Amino acid sequence: MQLLKEKIRTDGRVLGREILKVDSFLNHQLDPAIMQAIGREFAARFAGAGITKILTIEASGIAVALATAMEMQVPVLFAKKSRPSTQVDGIFTAQVHSFTRQETRTITVSRQFLSPDDRVLILDDFLAHGEATAGLISLIAQAGASLVGVGIVVEKGFQTGGRRLREQGIHLESLVIIEELSEAGVRFAGDPVPVGH
Repeated sequence: MQLLKEKIRTDGRVLGREILKVDSFLNHQLDPAIMQAIGREFAARFAGAGITKILTIEASGIAVALATAMEMQVPVLFAKKSRPSTQVDGIFTAQVHSFTRQETRTITVSRQFLSPDDRVLILDDFLAHGEATAGLISLIAQAGASLVGVGIVVEKGFQTGGRRLREQGIHLESLVIIEELSEAGVRFAGDPVPVGH
């Protein structure tokens, strides 16, 4: 997605070799034009798949999921990272480890919102090691629902998450794949490798 690559190059900030900061337009402050374009792109890539629900994890995935859901006209369900006192009915749970925050959390989804009849698309802003995605896949399996695919805004191709999902035969659509983060900036999949690399 060329528009997204350009936005990352102009507004993204590289912090070391593993972290790309895009909080000025994607996961803290939101750029409505970019979000709308992301939603249209995911809707086009998964058109005709019979999706009945979009599943994400709070909080950064919600905007991406909602933008796509508005294009697809399906509900968004987001897994909560802490169980609220109002979640009194049965729940599905999964453990998710965050390498960024170095913590493991239990994510939850109410049983009333995910059923065997659902055909589910998982959406998230980033894919690195794939822990959050694995947790969401577990929730779908517990519900007996069908996983249609996974959509990711920014995949870190130099980490293992994308490869693991593809090896499982999961339909993965990443809008951009980053091959390298360095002082020189961002190198996307398909970009030429600099001389001397």
